[in-house]
Amino acid sequence: MKKYRILGITLARGGSKSIKKKNIHKINGRPLLYYTIKEAKKSKLLTRYIVSTDDKEIQKVAKKYGAEAPFLRPKNISGDKVSAVEADLHALKWAENDEKKKYDFVIELMATNPLKTYVDIDNVLRKIIRSGADSVIGVVKLEDHHPLRIKKLVNGKIKNFNKKLIETPEMRRQDLRPHAYIRNGSIYASKRDMIYKKKRYGTSNSLAYVMDDNNSVNIDNKTDLMLAEILLKKRKK
Repeated sequence: MKKYRILGITLARGGSKSIKKKNIHKINGRPLLYYTIKEAKKSKLLTRYIVSTDDKEIQKVAKKYGAEAPFLRPKNISGDKVSAVEADLHALKWAENDEKKKYDFVIELMATNPLKTYVDIDNVLRKIIRSGADSVIGVVKLEDHHPLRIKKLVNGKIKNFNKKLIETPEMRRQDLRPHAYIRNGSIYASKRDMIYKKKRYGTSNSLAYVMDDNNSVNIDNKTDLMLAEILLKKRKK
C-alpha cells in the first residue's frame, strides 16, 4: 500500500453539558479521553495524531497520556453550536502549516466512544484508501430500534411514524427488513479536500464501516458511562 499522509484528530472541548468535563470523566480510573488516545497510538497507518481542545485541563490530560495537544482551540470554533468539521479544518490547517506539507486524509476519532479499537481505525483507513470514497464513517446495525418500530402518538393512539413503513403485530426482530444502520459517532475518515469543503460525509461517494455493538457505545449520559465501564472491564480479562 502506498504511504499516505493521514492526520488523526480528536475533538475534546471542555464545555460538555450532559456530563461535566465529559471528555476527562473517569472510567475505570482513567479519563474518557485516554481510551481513544491509547488506540490511536497503536494505529499502523496514522502519520500524526493530535487532540484539539479549548480547555487547559483537557490539554494537560491529553499530553499526560502521550497525545499531541499543541494548541488551544479559538473560542469562535469551540462552542456547542460550532460544527465538528470547523474544528477539524482548524486542526488540519494548523498541522499542514506546522509541517509545510499536505495531508491526504483526515480521520476524526471521537473521545466519547471509548470502545473503538485500533483495528477499527485502521480498517476504516484501508477502506477509504482502497475504495476511493470521499468518506468512510462508523455505523452500527439497528436491532430493537429499527425504523419499522418507530411510532408516533396521535391523540394518545399509537400510529406508524411513516405510512410507508408498516410493522405488523407478528413481526419478529429477525423479520425487520431491510437492515437499518445508524452513525455511531465513533470514526469519520475523509479525504483532505472534503474537510476543506467543510464536509465530513454525506456525498454520493460516502461509505460505511459496520462496527460491533460493543465497540459502538457513545457516551451521552450516566447510563452510557456505566455500560462503557462494564465493557471495558470485560475487555481487560
